[in-house]
Amino acid sequence: MRGRVLVAKPGLDGHDRGAKVVAYALRDAGFEVIYTGIRQRTADIVTVAVQEDVDVIGLSVLSGAHVELTEDIRRRLAAVDAEEIPIVVGGAIPRGDRERLLQVGAAAVFPTGSAVDDVVGTVGELCAQRMASR
Repeated sequence: MRGRVLVAKPGLDGHDRGAKVVAYALRDAGFEVIYTGIRQRTADIVTVAVQEDVDVIGLSVLSGAHVELTEDIRRRLAAVDAEEIPIVVGGAIPRGDRERLLQVGAAAVFPTGSAVDDVVGTVGELCAQRMASR
């Protein structure tokens, strides 16, 4: 196993095709994937991430609330002493928001159109770093 990854759709966004494509690609590459489904609360995402002892959290956001959702999850992770879990954000992310997402705690950002192989490679690197630090 290459690592445990939580793939989540926070907020009211109900479109999950991209999240499922990434989840399947990660699974096929040897990761253990926990997919929580659509319309997840940030508190529930953090609870599942901690309970499942994941190495990476992957967020798929199309609603435009990617910065606020990432900030909230980062804050909630810190509140439960799990701030070391990296967050990868993908979806409908304007170019101008990439730097802001990195500033609020995203480890990587993948806008619509990113290559799935790039996502898998980056998640693999983040999982390896996290597992090595344990």
